[in-house]
Parts: sequence; structure tokens; C-alpha cells
Amino acid sequence: MSALLGVLDTVADRLVVPGYSRWGLLLRRRGWDDLPSLRGRRAVVTGAASGIGKATALGLARLGADVVLVVRDELKGATARADVLAAVPGATVVVRHCDLSNLASVREFASSLEFDRVDVLVHNAGVLPSERTETSDGHELTFATHVVGPLLLTDLLRPKLAGGRVIFVSSGGMYTQRLPVDDPEYRSGTYRGATAYARTKRMQVTLAPLLTSRYAQDEIAVHAMHPGWADTPGVASSLPGFHRLTKTFLRTPEEGADTILWLAATAQPAGRFWHDRRERPTHLLPTTRSEDVVAFWQYCTSAAGILP
Repeated sequence: MSALLGVLDTVADRLVVPGYSRWGLLLRRRGWDDLPSLRGRRAVVTGAASGIGKATALGLARLGADVVLVVRDELKGATARADVLAAVPGATVVVRHCDLSNLASVREFASSLEFDRVDVLVHNAGVLPSERTETSDGHELTFATHVVGPLLLTDLLRPKLAGGRVIFVSSGGMYTQRLPVDDPEYRSGTYRGATAYARTKRMQVTLAPLLTSRYAQDEIAVHAMHPGWADTPGVASSLPGFHRLTKTFLRTPEEGADTILWLAATAQPAGRFWHDRRERPTHLLPTTRSEDVVAFWQYCTSAAGILP
């Protein structure tokens, strides 16, 4: 029976719609174990004001972790905190401001974080702009938010993360893109927000094994995952056509957050790409496999202002 479920899981994954929708989750979660307690652990979640980030923060609090909600809008962050506390009375939940697209903001947040250690760092903050925009640091917005800011934050928190876990919330859309080594800032061609989003999600998956090697001596496990298709405010506002067509079978934010919580609470091989508690391939198309990872790594570390 388990072999048959494994085959059905793989088929659903490759067909995309069955695997990324609620149907895939219903197929796969039979027999899943309850997650262990995270009591006494400390977690930092970016983009935690709504959607999957908020659901992740709630899930971590339910498992007993102390949680920092990292947000750009502190009023929305306060509302999210109130919702988490209403669901988990007595939980330790704090709100802190940080704009991941702004390197000065990242440095300020990292230097002021009151936790003496961080057991779980979830890189969930995301953007999907309709037109190309550059940040005050001169980086394209999606690249700054999904890659440069998280890379800098992880490196700044490295001493506190020893023995911990870092989780990049990527997207299945990354399968459509190769690593844009020659143009990571999307300066050439006609800019499309969805393409920029998918490109930078490919970059996050590429970073997972690179950072795992970088932090091996600190025993920091770095993972990448994708949540499937979840009904979040970001999807509704950025992809209204997609949302309208798929709403009836989208996952809830809590369902999208499940694999994040699983990676946070259980020991899994680092540097891999996950979906629905199972390792997934990083490439499905031969056209996405030509990658100059060294050049990519050098560009990213230079953009973040850290040593390669």
C-alpha cells in the first residue's frame, strides 16, 4: 500500500494540479505523525503579518516555540500577533519591524534581536511587483527581498543559529526557470513580475545546499520547500486571474505551512527541496539545468556585502 501511495504521490507531483492543490495534501497526509513539541525553542518568521507566514507563526506557537513576527507593517503585525495569542493563550509572540529588501533595515533588525539564540529562521517574506523596481540599495525588488536580504540576515544571525534550522519558502513556479546567472537583477528583456518571482524562487532553492556547506561547522541545516497552491492575500492581489480559476481547490495557509513546521520540528537531510513532507527534485525540465553556481554565489554575496 505504501508503495502505491508513493507512486500516486509522484504522479500527482509531476501533474502539478493534483499535487499542488488540496487534493495532493489529502492524498499524502494519511499516516503523517504528529509533530513534536518545540517548547523552549525560539523561531523567527519573516513576512508573518498574513498568509503562510502568519500560519507558520501560529503553528510554531502551538508547538510551544517563542516566535518573532518579522513584518514591514507593524500595525498588521500587531493584528497577527493578537490572532496568534487568541488561538494560543500564553504564547510568547513579539513583533519586530524589518524590510528584507533594505539592507540597512536587515542589519538593524539583526543587531537588535533580543533572543540569544535562534532555533528556527523561516524566510517567507515575498513580493510580486507588476513592474521592475529598484530598492535604495540598487537591487531589483524581488531579488532584494527573496535573495539578498535573507542571505544577509542568515549570515548576521549565524552565531545565534548554531545547531538550528533555516527554511526558505520557495515556489513550485521555480521549476519553469533556470538560474539567471547573467542577469540576476532582471535588467534585460521585458520585465514580468511572475517571471521575476519564479527566478528568485529558483535562486532560493539553489542557495539551500550552498548555505548548508557554508554553515556545516555550525551544524545549521538549511532547507528549501514549496507550500503548493495556497489561498493567501498575496496570491489574491498579485495573481487575481489564477486565484479566480483555482480558488475552489487552493490550500488554506495552514495547509501550506505544514511542511515548514515539519522541517522546523524534525531532523531532515539539509540542503534539499521539500513539498508535503517529502523530498522533491530541483529540476523537472532539461532547459533549467545549465547553472554556473559559483558565479551566482559570488554575485549574491557581493550584493549582500558578505564574504563569499
